[in-house]
Amino acid sequence: MRIGSGFDVHAFTDGDHVMLGGVRIGNDRGVAAHSDGDVLLHALCDALLGALALGDIGTHFPPTDERWRGADSRVFLRHCAALVKGQGWRVGNADLTVICERPKVGPHAQAIRESIAAELGVEFEQVSVKATTTERLGFTGRGEGIAAQAVVLLQPL
Repeated sequence: MRIGSGFDVHAFTDGDHVMLGGVRIGNDRGVAAHSDGDVLLHALCDALLGALALGDIGTHFPPTDERWRGADSRVFLRHCAALVKGQGWRVGNADLTVICERPKVGPHAQAIRESIAAELGVEFEQVSVKATTTERLGFTGRGEGIAAQAVVLLQPL
């Protein structure tokens, strides 16, 4: 087995939504990012790449590369999932946490889990999505941004 962890953060900026796990969620702010800024998928990609010892999302999709400007982060996840399979592994489970004061993630958790499970080609039950606040402490607590962390377990095919 192999275990990987990932973390990502984006600052809030003008906008009317955030992307979380490939799901568009209405919000009074957007995120500053080169791609669509999906912190959850970025953390998940880093966890998958870390489990394979293949660097991080910035190595595979550099923010300096204009091809990725505004890109749908599901493209990044599909790439990482193909690497997992190509190296003889499969996702055993993914445990994901969103850290923010807003938007509220709970009402969207099922749709996010379904989206991620479909992209990874795994069962719904293999993907966990949770959310927490920082009790109004730090940049997320002040509403300045959003963060996510991910842990994955890979098993041999």
